[in-house]
Amino acid sequence: MAIAASGQRCELREVVLRDKPAELIAASAKATVPVLVDVDGRVIDQSLDIMRWALERNDPEGWLRPERGALDDMLALVADCDLGFKPHLDGYKYPGRQAGADGLAHRREASIFLAQLDNMLLESRCLCGERIALADIAIAPFVRQFAQVDAAWFDPQPWDRLKVWLAAFNGSLRFCSGVGFSWICVGVEMICPGSVMPPGPLVRSLSFFFCSSLSVSLSVSSTFFWNAPRSFR
Repeated sequence: MAIAASGQRCELREVVLRDKPAELIAASAKATVPVLVDVDGRVIDQSLDIMRWALERNDPEGWLRPERGALDDMLALVADCDLGFKPHLDGYKYPGRQAGADGLAHRREASIFLAQLDNMLLESRCLCGERIALADIAIAPFVRQFAQVDAAWFDPQPWDRLKVWLAAFNGSLRFCSGVGFSWICVGVEMICPGSVMPPGPLVRSLSFFFCSSLSVSLSVSSTFFWNAPRSFR
């Protein structure tokens, strides 16, 4: 989403994780997605770093400039999500991966972070003000995953502001995957109508390996190696 918002042009490559391409393995020792290979050969293989790479080049919507707080405050909140919330999210989603894991205990621990977000939304429509910023875009996909594990449990929880915030995020995904952003596929090149086309030829030496159920949100005018969600297959 940050690449889309920044209008960066890159080569998009579909990655099937059970059959990883040699280029991905050669680019990053972790051999999983996302991975971005810059035109100078520099490899960026962390989601947040890729977001910052894109937005530091062009940030037309001010995602790195929150209305409330500073960039460091947003990064601290994202770190809380990555280091505190996400391990419990994984334990909740996949309790069978670890012997003796208690999925409900992980859900209780993860809920502490969600309650914190709900309290933050008392002050504004988004986490850092009235408009979206980096923190919203970095955290919302994981909250979305949590809500989908057991919607019957999630829906009645007393996080009304959080649910409105999440619904707005989900609504933006539906819009981008619907009529407004139909994908045009030409070989491996995928151009989304309505996206801003920066001048000049496509830079094919900039590659972005990607796998996410949120791929439908991208409206980049790029070529891109990715793992397409089922809705595109």
